[in-house]
Amino acid sequence: MTTSPSWRLKRYGRCIPDSTGGKQWKVFEANDNGPEMFLTIVKSGYLLVLQGQESLDTIPFLGGSVKVQHKSENLIFRYTVNGESRVMRMQLDGAEECARAVAELKKYVSVTTQDATPPPPPPSNQPPAEASAPAAQEKVEVEPEVVTGSLTIRRLTQHILGESAVTLPQAYRDPSQAPGDLEPVLRLCLLDPGFPAFVESVEDELRKLLEG
Repeated sequence: MTTSPSWRLKRYGRCIPDSTGGKQWKVFEANDNGPEMFLTIVKSGYLLVLQGQESLDTIPFLGGSVKVQHKSENLIFRYTVNGESRVMRMQLDGAEECARAVAELKKYVSVTTQDATPPPPPPSNQPPAEASAPAAQEKVEVEPEVVTGSLTIRRLTQHILGESAVTLPQAYRDPSQAPGDLEPVLRLCLLDPGFPAFVESVEDELRKLLEG
């Protein structure tokens, strides 16, 4: 069985909304007394951040708009899932370890490498500065197009593959099952050894729809 590539993390942080409507950083740090923290990429198209057996975060490369910045031993992820923008930062165990992770990431997403070394994520109780100098010079991202009515198969396929950023009509965002009903189905799928291959097959068929 093929083992998913993994890289050790010194620090991991994600920006989350707070009760006042603003945002703050939640930061996890590796330590000698706790389980190892690492990121791994599964070939079905997901990046996982794990601490021991606990999952801290998941980024789907399929169906999301993911942008990655690489600076020395640091990675910054900006991605959109279901119309919600998120930011995640991680510090790997050295620049060489980070470079190996970047080489694997480039198989799935675009990675921009910058020479300047950014500061690591701030301590847990301290919010980060609004933007570093390089980040402040970035182009303003275009807001996802708001779509009303129905979508063509091609347009919906582009959205699922992350090739077109749109805000779907409500009818496309309401699940047919209640959230509580999905957990046993998801657990069953994840226990099936053939499930990752099935996910890859679905992506292949979606891309054939775009080519047709």
